[in-house]
Amino acid sequence: MKLQTIACAVAIATGGFFFSHAINEAIAANNTAVVANSIVPTQEQALVSRQLATLVDRQHYLNQRLDAATSQRIFDFYIDSLDPDHTLFLAKEVEQYRKQYAATFGASLKAGNLAGPYQIHAQYRERLKQFYHFMLAELKKPQNLKQPNVTIETDREKAPFFNTEAEMRTHWQKMLVSQLINLTISKEEELAKQKAIKDNPELTNGQDLASPEDLTPVQTLTKRYTRQLERMDRLKSDDVLDKTLNAMMLTYDPHSNYFPPVDAMELNRQTTLQLEGIGVSIRPERGNEDYTKIETIVEGGPASKTGQVKSGDRIIGVAQDGEKMVDVVGWPSNEIVGLIRGKRGTKVTVRLLGAGAAMNQARNVTIVRDVIQEEDAGVRSRTIDIKRDGQTYTYGVIEIPSFYLNYRARRAGNEYRSVSEDTNNALKSLAAKNVAGIIVDLRNNPGGSLEEVARMLGQVIKSGPVVQIRDGNGNVSVFEDDDGGAQTYAGPLAVMINLASASASEIYSAAIQDYQRGIVIGSTTTGKGTAQVQLDTLAYGQATLTQRKFYRITGGSTQNKGVIPDIKLVDIYNEEFGERKAKNALKWDTIPTAPFKREGSVQPYITKLGQLSQQRVTLDPQFQYLEQRKQIAKQTEDRKSIVLDIEQRRAELLALEQQTLTAENKRRQETGLKPFANWESYQASIDALAEARAKMKAAQRPALPEEEAFVIEAAQVLQDYAMLQKGVSEPNQP
Repeated sequence: MKLQTIACAVAIATGGFFFSHAINEAIAANNTAVVANSIVPTQEQALVSRQLATLVDRQHYLNQRLDAATSQRIFDFYIDSLDPDHTLFLAKEVEQYRKQYAATFGASLKAGNLAGPYQIHAQYRERLKQFYHFMLAELKKPQNLKQPNVTIETDREKAPFFNTEAEMRTHWQKMLVSQLINLTISKEEELAKQKAIKDNPELTNGQDLASPEDLTPVQTLTKRYTRQLERMDRLKSDDVLDKTLNAMMLTYDPHSNYFPPVDAMELNRQTTLQLEGIGVSIRPERGNEDYTKIETIVEGGPASKTGQVKSGDRIIGVAQDGEKMVDVVGWPSNEIVGLIRGKRGTKVTVRLLGAGAAMNQARNVTIVRDVIQEEDAGVRSRTIDIKRDGQTYTYGVIEIPSFYLNYRARRAGNEYRSVSEDTNNALKSLAAKNVAGIIVDLRNNPGGSLEEVARMLGQVIKSGPVVQIRDGNGNVSVFEDDDGGAQTYAGPLAVMINLASASASEIYSAAIQDYQRGIVIGSTTTGKGTAQVQLDTLAYGQATLTQRKFYRITGGSTQNKGVIPDIKLVDIYNEEFGERKAKNALKWDTIPTAPFKREGSVQPYITKLGQLSQQRVTLDPQFQYLEQRKQIAKQTEDRKSIVLDIEQRRAELLALEQQTLTAENKRRQETGLKPFANWESYQASIDALAEARAKMKAAQRPALPEEEAFVIEAAQVLQDYAMLQKGVSEPNQP
């Protein structure tokens, strides 16, 4: 059948942006009084509420009506999105809001009536301000950091709301003590690290590892809470709308999402590898988080063309065209990004302060925003060598960060970039080098265009179905490789996956596995087996809506269960991450198999390949290190409470640090590196490495040894496979 574009989920965090949308019109629904400086929805926001509520009610895969039962669940999700730890609302307040709004939450959204969620959010903001004021007042009093018989719950997601303000404030006070304990220990460790650097400057590897501001734990928290309190004044109506509509979307599934305008821009950037901005990357200045500095400048981008923007400049103000300058000292980087990005052709003025310059030496630079092509974020290819029996074998590696497609440019008839074209070129280039095999690296790939993944599968298989898709009415369509049997690469193939490989990555790896076209190596994938349509014609912002579900050509869904690799390697992620632990995820199920012809014979060799891989991995210092780090992390994973005693907390932390240092030094000794003398030296070295890598473009960063170990092992597995096929029953290990 003819291919069509169905957007898979894009891994994008939406919780951190705040907005500068001007509120021009207020809607007072249900005669709700609007007080001065209150946040109220605009007509556009009310309209998008009606649009989106109607769409989920009629067009979501589940065919779930937006009735009273669904409304109750939306209410619960909304409350939990505001107060996930149940430390801000009282039980009686939640019940009062439940009686008032829960049963009609959905109906109100369909009517564009946002009064209920906006009223609840108003109380949330008020309570959050009370929390910050309480903490700031308590910080002026002496706090007891040695309470060995007192604990605090660290996981309150399922805990009941507090019944009284006294109970709530008691918990707040415990939170404060716990934070002071953490900061006191961190301060001690930072001082020890700075002493290690002073004693041995070589630990910095030439990087400027300036120490953080010289603040006491009390001063640090005072500054932090004051900043967060000030941030409350920057909350806009978009923040409330975001929480409201995404609570509704989550009631259906985790991948139906609403994106306010600023977040929508980020969504488009993820799927097209383009953004509309000034062409700089920014991050907090080391040693002083009040300042955000420019790290790199895109060559030929808008900022670069001015000749007035330099790496190391600190951004202290941002002004939209014709508007007042906004002081952004103390703002989080993601908020500053939200101000800087904007539509192509519009102007933004940034106030910059050179490194080491006095505040009165700041300068204003006006820049015209433009589309910036993120060349660094696309497909990358390279080769690696492994040795067996004195002979060198070269394997190709294709790293695919996402299944991108600039469908807007294509729709407009403009030149556009696509992952399938980039991958096809990489396959041809590597094949021309006569590599012994190719490894497709889909680790941490969140997905993207279904059309692109189908085309990419067609590049390595002859012909046949690549994925089945079922809609909410039970209709199944089969996507075929319909390129007439054309095949760019027919040689040995491996696909690398991990828990962060999702959606289109799972379609690709599942098809390779089902056709036995190659060997799938790594750890079980996310399990995101649903397809979303991207709604980019809404009255305000954009959305994704789940309308279909993916199934392997063998009939099993990739949803929830994910793709299980043929050869399993250590999973570096906490299992809490992924579809199997996601709220309200759709279930795994099966449909009939689609007729297809296998193109390889991998399965008869899998058991032996797994045994040979395990022999290597057991002896490999990088994999030993990763296994040990995983075991260390597990020690604190299931902890539900901690003691409010600094001595006990310090002892527990030192024990974990010593285990980590031992694991690191064992790895270093076995790879010919000098072990670290102590934890402080180790931490200084990690900071120096992170600082150096942050200054490089992604394509220029060398792979970390623990990351490269997976690629090398994939090549070793392919070499084992080649030798077993030749009849070598016991291939020599490297």
